[in-house]
Amino acid sequence: MGRNLYILAASLALFGLISCGVSLTNIANQPGSPGDASLWRTMGLVLFVVALLVALAGILSALFEQAERRADEARRAQRRRP
Repeated sequence: MGRNLYILAASLALFGLISCGVSLTNIANQPGSPGDASLWRTMGLVLFVVALLVALAGILSALFEQAERRADEARRAQRRRP
């Protein structure tokens, strides 16, 4: 599960960087373009913040999985000792 969240976070961060890059070029200022430069910057910032939150969820998921795995190993080790 954690690996999927990392991939999602990387994808969102990439789209956020692309959105910020579009705001810096003349593409956003051309007539008929989908929005103005401030809209592209806002969308890029929101995507980047969501990417950070998803990455945090991935990190926490990996940590909890590791803690659960170590707790299981400790219980098994306790059962083996008479």
